[in-house]
Amino acid sequence: MVLVVGGAGYIGSHFVRHLVRSGQSVRVFDNLEKGHRAAIDSAEIVIGDLRQPDAILPALEGIRTVVHFAAYSEVGEGERSPLAFYENNVVGTFHLVRAMRDRGVSQIVFSSTAAVYGEPESNSLSETHRTMPTSVYGRTKLAVEKMLEDCDRAHGIRSVRLRYFNAAGADANGDHGEDHTPESHLIPLVIQAALGRRPEIKVFGTDYPTADGTCVRDYVHVEDLASAHELAVQHLEKGGLSQTFNLGTGVGYSVRQVIQCVDQVIGAEVPATDSDRRPGDPSTLIADPSAINRAWGWAAKHSRLEQIVEDAVRWHRDHPVGYRD
Repeated sequence: MVLVVGGAGYIGSHFVRHLVRSGQSVRVFDNLEKGHRAAIDSAEIVIGDLRQPDAILPALEGIRTVVHFAAYSEVGEGERSPLAFYENNVVGTFHLVRAMRDRGVSQIVFSSTAAVYGEPESNSLSETHRTMPTSVYGRTKLAVEKMLEDCDRAHGIRSVRLRYFNAAGADANGDHGEDHTPESHLIPLVIQAALGRRPEIKVFGTDYPTADGTCVRDYVHVEDLASAHELAVQHLEKGGLSQTFNLGTGVGYSVRQVIQCVDQVIGAEVPATDSDRRPGDPSTLIADPSAINRAWGWAAKHSRLEQIVEDAVRWHRDHPVGYRD
């Protein structure tokens, strides 16, 4: 059985549904602070909080592999409340890994981030790029990566660290998508503004060293993220060694390009105003995903920006108040 920690959140619940559809046994551990019970349908769930040292122990019974999504991720919030981020992201993961060691669970897939790289020194980031995060969020994720490396050497806990670029999109059938409170991700914010559900979208920073002055990001569809996590689980269960991989497309889009794409898909102009930069935001983050492609044959098959936006628009139109919980 696979334990999905943070499995009621946006990416975690998509992965849970992916496992259920493929006939695998799955259990979710979540405190529902950010997640939604409705997002995982009928999957088994244990309610608990990693910040409580022993809360995870009952959920580990009968588990062979852990997939760990639970984290605070909003960059601005991390700059305002760093201790909360370290407690939740680092201390919580410490409690999880210590419990895994004590219960003899020796495999974990970790949801990391491209934010560990910081301001890039090249146009395309490979896993060998130096790690120098510019945000509290990125520093907490890097701290966990280092802890997992140490626990592999000392305790034989093998891990796959997956560094996401920008997760986006929704189920193609429109029944599962993003529902954050507050929402901080660009694509849903732009869609909500275009649908008249928020007054405008703020463009944070227009003087970056990019073609149009706005931040450039590599957007990867949640369906592609789910398939990569399944490959990671399979790798560990076959006895594979610890690995670190980027999950992205190798193509970047600016904030203004995303707004233009939403304009075209919805057929309505997005109200947008320029604003100051946010602390901790690098100018450009574009993946070099060739390592995971060579190792496992993974590629982002659903991550064309137009498809991401079309799927996300379908979700937001059909679910104006999200999961209603």
